[in-house]
Amino acid sequence: MNTNAPTSMQGNLIRYGVYIVLYLLVFGLKSLSVLGSKVHLVGVVFFVLFSAVVLLFYIRRFNREKSRYFKPAFSLSFLGDYGFILGMTILVIASRIFIAYLQAKGRIPLTRYQMVYAKKDSTPLFWFLIFSHGFILPVLQQFLTVGFFFNYGFRKDSLITGILGIICSGLFFSVLNFQCSLSLFIIDAIIGMTLAWSYLYSQSLWIPMYLAILNGIFAILLI
Repeated sequence: MNTNAPTSMQGNLIRYGVYIVLYLLVFGLKSLSVLGSKVHLVGVVFFVLFSAVVLLFYIRRFNREKSRYFKPAFSLSFLGDYGFILGMTILVIASRIFIAYLQAKGRIPLTRYQMVYAKKDSTPLFWFLIFSHGFILPVLQQFLTVGFFFNYGFRKDSLITGILGIICSGLFFSVLNFQCSLSLFIIDAIIGMTLAWSYLYSQSLWIPMYLAILNGIFAILLI
């Protein structure tokens, strides 16, 4: 059996497993970079270098597979639909403001990294969280929960496949954020489903990436 073929379940599972392991290593290095609410320079250096390597690997693999196996019939450019981009931007920001309001009222808890920042409001910690949770992790997550995810598991062009893919993608997005409360898990799942829908609508990975980065950054700014 040719494991490089796009229809090879074994090959796709192996490749996807490698991508997940790399993400977990990045997440682990991120956690080691902040211990006791203090940013450790050595840990940050390793995190930055390793995450850069993983990101470049993801991009190379995704572009190779997209052009070879999974090239879509169309792909919406980033500014190809101003109304869609503007509407989704407003939706993400408004959602983050509403979530921050509920957190301020004690209706839902803070995430782990929000609690770390709330305990020690420092400039190095702020910029590290902006870099890690506002950029690196959201981008890597979109490769895993949208890009490779739909390429390997939900390529069939049907409404049922699309809906099932959106639901599974949202749940996996929430899992990758390692939330410790049911309410946060549900919120992240809804956000993940929205990102997946934006990908299916546009057939462009740049759009859910942009929205994920926006979501991550505002989650930190509104603590």
